[in-house]
Amino acid sequence: MNQPTHHQIATYLTNYVLSELVKYVMEDTGCSIEDAMKRVYDSPLMTALQDEDGELYVQSPAYLYELMNNLKGLSV
Repeated sequence: MNQPTHHQIATYLTNYVLSELVKYVMEDTGCSIEDAMKRVYDSPLMTALQDEDGELYVQSPAYLYELMNNLKGLSV
């Protein structure tokens, strides 16, 4: 049986975190899934989350959601 590569694991975990972040946005704001996805994908956190070397994707979705909300206040 082949072991998953680092890239495969990172992709899986990133996708999981993104889906959880979208759920959190929908629950907190009552917006549609499309609007929630736009908020998550347009957030400053997105670039950092996709950086496999930074391994931010291993953090809990709840922590990342709080971080995303804090970063939102810093964006121009």
